[in-house]
Amino acid sequence: MELAEAMRTSGAVRAYTGTPVPDEVLARVLDNARFAPSGGNTQPWTVLVVRDQALRTQLRDLVQQGWREYAAQVRAGVRPFAPSEDGRWHGPVVDLAAAAETPAPNPFVDTIDQAPVLLVLVARLTALAVMDVDAGRQSIVGGASIYPFAQNVLLAARAEGLGAVLTTFLARRAARAEELLRVPPGHAIAAVIVLGYPAKRATRLRREPVSAFTRFDTFDGPAFEVPPAG
Repeated sequence: MELAEAMRTSGAVRAYTGTPVPDEVLARVLDNARFAPSGGNTQPWTVLVVRDQALRTQLRDLVQQGWREYAAQVRAGVRPFAPSEDGRWHGPVVDLAAAAETPAPNPFVDTIDQAPVLLVLVARLTALAVMDVDAGRQSIVGGASIYPFAQNVLLAARAEGLGAVLTTFLARRAARAEELLRVPPGHAIAAVIVLGYPAKRATRLRREPVSAFTRFDTFDGPAFEVPPAG
């Protein structure tokens, strides 16, 4: 598959057929993904392929709690856990403890334990150069050495005919999840990546045009317009 096609057709896939993903296919996905760039070539990732059903069920329950907190904030009309314009999060507008215990049905979340492939991506914190650590707002660059690998997994999966999605709901219960998965100190869960053969693939992804997010020189500069073809 051409790289451009893979990038243009790798939308989030959350529903899968019952076809298992062979180990050799998963191995190729990870073998290609490992060439992702990282600061100082530290390669600070560990991938946990979770197959034990008891572990999967417990992780599903934790993911559900994170999703419920997220959904409650959406219902309240706010972007979940988003910082304000000052770059800081000033606390929830809903009771998160109550939200975590309130069912919020979601076909993907509620069956994540049945996914063909369930990967937990763990980052080695001591290898991350968090250049905005003292910026006085929430950090956004700390993941620069881990998420390119995650994107490579998504693209490599697409090249194998798989569908995939990255989620971070588990981060809301990271302490418990890391205990279950025996994640050592100095490490943290960065994401959960789910893979499988797609039940349905979107044929036309909706994304903003280049001119909507690209400017010359300054944030308020003129838009970069894509030259017409031909």
